[in-house]
Amino acid sequence: MIDDHSSTAPGVPVEESLFGDVTTLIEAARGRVAITVNAELTMLYWGIGRRIREDVLGLEKPEYGRAVVTRLAERLTVRYGRGYSRSRLFRMVQFAAIYESREIVAPLARQLTWSHLLQLIALENTDERRFYEALAARDRWSKRELARQIQRRLYQRALAGRDPAALAADLADVVGGDTAPTLALRDPYVLDFLGLDSAHSEADLERAIIDEMQRFLLELGTGFAFVARQKRVTVDGDDYYLDLLFHHYVMRCFVAVELKTRKLQPGDKGQMELYLRWLDRYERVPGDEAPIGLILCTSKGPQQTALLGLDSGEIRAARYITEPMRDEMRRRLVAAAGQLGAGE
Repeated sequence: MIDDHSSTAPGVPVEESLFGDVTTLIEAARGRVAITVNAELTMLYWGIGRRIREDVLGLEKPEYGRAVVTRLAERLTVRYGRGYSRSRLFRMVQFAAIYESREIVAPLARQLTWSHLLQLIALENTDERRFYEALAARDRWSKRELARQIQRRLYQRALAGRDPAALAADLADVVGGDTAPTLALRDPYVLDFLGLDSAHSEADLERAIIDEMQRFLLELGTGFAFVARQKRVTVDGDDYYLDLLFHHYVMRCFVAVELKTRKLQPGDKGQMELYLRWLDRYERVPGDEAPIGLILCTSKGPQQTALLGLDSGEIRAARYITEPMRDEMRRRLVAAAGQLGAGE
């Protein structure tokens, strides 16, 4: 009689393979269960919020309705715990008021957690809320990352100088599975984590970015992979050096980045065009889209940017700031107030 296992080496490799396969099945099932549980909880909270909003808070006497909600919260807390406090019930009502249709809520419930949605319903601007909905779902942001992007005003930076309708059209592409360069790139880039003083050089800036590459990639956004620093570009025997080169795995293209510790100048576009044409000819592989360029500078004039076409197309110019975003917004408000005062 032949033993079926006689030709197999002592059981360790088989056992390890079996263990790996089984753990993969368990983790996959756990992930599906977590998604299902989260979706069910979100739909439950939406259903509770809708019922309270329609049947109680819609009454002619709002004081009575609020009192009913208070008593409901007390009874639910006794039976189910603190997850149904008065404040949480009113957040469920707010959720149902913002997302009125089950058809809208159901896909969100499968993509975002209740913690994500609590942050979203706190946003008063509908377009801003939809912006973060789309990107959080596409890029699978954690609740902490969503909070970070809201705090760093990603929506306002993506909207800078753009028609809100055009941004909404790009968001529709995101929902459809595409990524437009206008959403992959932003303006300005907040590089306060680099710790640079106001008199830094381009070499200082580049060195600091390399040292803090993980945080720089977070600021760039999802999809960027670092490729090279000081990428040599040889044309007619002359060597030129591209500051930073990335590849965006969602857009499937190279992204060339030039660093300028000064105001944008017209010649910067020509330099970037040379780099992009070289990358397109010598580095682009089948399946890739044409490369795009990003010029990071300390300032740029709106008229020059528009005339050079650097607010759209394959080359974009964007400011970078080395101070926290709140300081930048405070500076803008002071400048705007000064302009209003001068006009009076």
